Amino acid sequence: MHFPQKNIAIKIGCVVVVGSVLTTLVYAQSSKKIEQSPLAAEDAVVNNAAALLQHGRNIFRYDTYGDETFWGDALQLHQAIQGSQFGGVGPGVSPKTALALGLKVDSDALPAQVLAKLRQGQIDLDDVGVTLALLKNDAVVGVKGLFNTDGSLKSMGLTCAVCHSTVDDSVAPGVGRRLDGWANHDLNTGAIIAAAPNLTPIRNLLQIVYPSITDDQIRAVLGGWGPGKFDAQLLFDGKALRPDGGPAATLIPNAFGLLGYNLHTWTGGWGTVTYWNALVAVLEMRGKGTFFDPRLDDTNRWPIAATARFGHTSVDNPEDDQVTPKLPALHYYQLSLPAPKPTPGADFNVAAAERGKALFAGKANCSSCHRSPIWTEPGLNEHLPSEMKIDSFQADRSPDGTYKTMNLAGLYIRERGLFMKPENKGRFYHDGRFRTLLDVVNSYDLRFSLGLTPQEGQDLVEYLKSL
Repeated sequence: MHFPQKNIAIKIGCVVVVGSVLTTLVYAQSSKKIEQSPLAAEDAVVNNAAALLQHGRNIFRYDTYGDETFWGDALQLHQAIQGSQFGGVGPGVSPKTALALGLKVDSDALPAQVLAKLRQGQIDLDDVGVTLALLKNDAVVGVKGLFNTDGSLKSMGLTCAVCHSTVDDSVAPGVGRRLDGWANHDLNTGAIIAAAPNLTPIRNLLQIVYPSITDDQIRAVLGGWGPGKFDAQLLFDGKALRPDGGPAATLIPNAFGLLGYNLHTWTGGWGTVTYWNALVAVLEMRGKGTFFDPRLDDTNRWPIAATARFGHTSVDNPEDDQVTPKLPALHYYQLSLPAPKPTPGADFNVAAAERGKALFAGKANCSSCHRSPIWTEPGLNEHLPSEMKIDSFQADRSPDGTYKTMNLAGLYIRERGLFMKPENKGRFYHDGRFRTLLDVVNSYDLRFSLGLTPQEGQDLVEYLKSL
């Protein structure tokens, strides 16, 4: 039977239209079902996620990965904490001293009667015994005490939370509920490490580069870091100072808002969360685990790491690995930590932020690198120092020789100095070279000839605080 071509075309067109309508309806219904479908309690995916979150939180907060063999057994830091009164050395670390060093106290870990006395000023903050009691209650954020039967400290270790958590000061300055993922910009890591009675393990490594270095010189370097900073590469390359003579330590980064993008450290090539967790747990915290990266065999770039074979670290018996089995849950928990959300009006000026938003995407061209909602670049989020028009010192210490495009969410907490000592508020960029967000904006304006007016600079700051 013969059909004219025109009729065939009409019929085919009708079929396509009807099919398209049906597809749209089916997709709409499917999307509706997806949006309305609740997460069932018996769902294996939901149960797996909940279990990983809980396990990851416990690891992040309380797990030392066995690093007490370094901080306690080797450096003897626990002896400095408990002091001669409890069988250690020196005056010991009182709660007042611990808070001055930037350590934080988790109020949820304290008994109700202790909290009541603390609020009423009835706790002796000069008593080292109180510090030991806090450690027994797992109340000192990121510090884990191991005790003898007589109540004295046998050893101590550190957890992820010591650097990457703070508290909300709801009970007193430095005492409150945990804020996981918030960098502790009050923590004086250098001063804490410098208090260790035995620096021999650190000195032995630094002597690879500086054969005649002394403990006093090491303590001077550590003491130069200041609050909120840590030099993760000092025991890789031995570079204690920048070319200008300033300390080589960088700001402790936040561990929240990490979801959806690639590099998470200040400089390029150090990998994503899982890589960095393994490196830190094994090479920085000195936990008992496995870490592999043959790039660290480069004696020209990382003479200490290469000589010490850091890129080939492992435990003799795989069953003794206290790091690798914990990486999945730790990774999951960290990626689940949301960036804090600013309050319009209180944390930023709404009208100015709206003007700044247009500048961010337009005249200032910030959005060319900082893409919503991850506020960095999808893909390989790193740039050469020459592109950024800044010095290359810290980038040169990294595998890729680059700087990461920093994610911007939660900047307002540093600008306002939330839950940190007033003197430690602000500080932006990897080394804290800019005291305020306006300093950052003015630097970009100068380096890239943006031509921003003073008012536009202020508006852009308000928008950055709104992210």
